[in-house]
Amino acid sequence: PEWTVSALAAMRIGGIAAGVYTTNSPAEVAYIVNHAEAPLIVVDSLAQLAKLEEKWGEMPSLKYAVLMDGVDAPDDDGVLGWQDFLARGDDVAESEIDERLDALRPDQVADFIYTSGTTGPPKAVMLTHDNLVFTAGILGDAVDVTSDEVMLSYLPLSHIAEQMASIHLAIARSYTVHYCHDGLKLADYLREVRPTSFFGVPRVWERFESVVTDQFSEATGAKAAILTWARGIGSQVTALRNRGEEPGRLLALQYQLADRLVFAKIHEAMGFSRHRVLISGAAPVPPATLEFFASLGMTIVELYGQSEDSGPATYNRPRNTKIGTVGTKLRGTEVEIADDGE
Repeated sequence: PEWTVSALAAMRIGGIAAGVYTTNSPAEVAYIVNHAEAPLIVVDSLAQLAKLEEKWGEMPSLKYAVLMDGVDAPDDDGVLGWQDFLARGDDVAESEIDERLDALRPDQVADFIYTSGTTGPPKAVMLTHDNLVFTAGILGDAVDVTSDEVMLSYLPLSHIAEQMASIHLAIARSYTVHYCHDGLKLADYLREVRPTSFFGVPRVWERFESVVTDQFSEATGAKAAILTWARGIGSQVTALRNRGEEPGRLLALQYQLADRLVFAKIHEAMGFSRHRVLISGAAPVPPATLEFFASLGMTIVELYGQSEDSGPATYNRPRNTKIGTVGTKLRGTEVEIADDGE
């Protein structure tokens, strides 16, 4: 949560938030700090601080490094612990903060999203306050997001997709965000939080599929037969619902039985017992993976977007979903197909 607090604080006073991936090398961190001309950087561990210390002399704009809560700060004038950092604001008048807020313009840059660097040095996508607010609004409408949503934040907040889900849309619709501090424990966090909406990149969905498939392979005899029957029913009903239709009476009764015998138990074990929307994005997900989850009564909808448009541009709506596509364009978005088919 310190990541979110820091980013919003910067935006609120007219500054710019710029994310750095924890996997970036010391040289890459230095490049981003210098490119953004950042005077302050927040890090989550002493290992990340060590990257800064290695290149500090090459970053003339950098004045302070702030360690997130729970990490003891070393005795260094340029390094602040989280609580010491917050205490620096005790003497700042509330009126000064309000003046900064009142002076913000919708067209003012609020956020730098640094690209992956696959085409050379990372480039900073400049997103304004208006970009972020507008996108949160159209995405919230498309997904019918309400204040009752419960989200789990676990992907890098340096990525616009996670920022949109865990920060901007969360604020716009006032829902609850839980933070997963250890990606290796994602499965445990999911079972604890039981999110109503969940965004995953293809690799996450493929890992879930692999785990469930391994468990299925242990089923034999009547148990295996029931599982095969239930998945067939699940595929039929999910296909109908993806087209906006409902199953007939007999198929609906079969689905209820399949849900009680199989699906509900799987959803509970995965942490998706109260899921409403499941989304995949950031890269194409294999249609076979989507078909697999469809057979378990779980529709995963794909969306497409890019950092330059604050995240989503197209989206497969629930009850209007076609597997293997990225859906239709969101309100206020223009889409063209290039001559090469892209």
